[in-house]
Amino acid sequence: MLRPRKIKRYCPYCEKHTMHEIEKVKRKKASELKQGQRRFRRVLRGYGGFPRPKPEGREKTSKRIALRYRCVECNKMHQSPNIRTKRLEIGE
Repeated sequence: MLRPRKIKRYCPYCEKHTMHEIEKVKRKKASELKQGQRRFRRVLRGYGGFPRPKPEGREKTSKRIALRYRCVECNKMHQSPNIRTKRLEIGE
C-alpha cells in the first residue's frame, strides 16, 4: 500500500482539518518481566518440550500496521485504528 508522506485530515486538538505527517509505529521490545513471559520462561526450563503446539497453516497473509499522524500546526500526534496490509510504503 502506498501512502503519501503528508495528508490532510481532521485534528482532534485543533478541531479542524489540517495537514498531517504520517509515520509508521515501531514495535518496542517486549518486557521480560511481564507475567506471561515469566510463565513462558518457567515452563521452558528443565526437561520437556515446547509448551505450545506449532502453528501450522494458521499464519495470516497480512500484518496489522499502526500509523501515527502528527499535525503540522499544533505538532500533536494521534493514532487511528490499525490497518491490515502486506506492505506499507510511505512516499513523498
